[in-house]
Amino acid sequence: MEFNDVLNRRYSCRAFAAREVEQEKVDRILEAGRIAPTAVNKQPVHIWAVSRPETLEAIKGVTRSNYGAPVLLVVGCRPADAWVRRYDGKNGAEVDAAIVATYMMLAAENEGLATLWVGSFDPALLREILPGASGYELVAMINVGYPAAESEPSAMHAERKPVGELVTRV
Repeated sequence: MEFNDVLNRRYSCRAFAAREVEQEKVDRILEAGRIAPTAVNKQPVHIWAVSRPETLEAIKGVTRSNYGAPVLLVVGCRPADAWVRRYDGKNGAEVDAAIVATYMMLAAENEGLATLWVGSFDPALLREILPGASGYELVAMINVGYPAAESEPSAMHAERKPVGELVTRV
């Protein structure tokens, strides 16, 4: 798929088909996360690839954003392992995690899959469910799967500010 098509086609899917995602596709998505750029290549990020039904069921209790995706990618970061900007002490861990998550969402779109970035969740409860999550700041839960037949972008999806409002050319 042409990259600009990937960018334009991706939307926040809120209805997933009851169809398993092929492991090869999941592996390619995870590889996209692995090669995503991080500040000074510190890679302070970890991804939990959740597909076991019992774990997906347990995770339903940490968010109201449950739409039946067969795969959930949880992205966390460890600030102690991240690059820190020396001028003001800004820690890059959360930005790195967001970049990794975005790479994986675009890779999923390229695989013909749909995604939804969930930011509204209880991180303390999620840490209790995920092995090894203690000590990580949990940044995103990404639902991944085939879109249901009735799935379509929200009415707000196409609403974008014009470039002139977002960009200052100097």
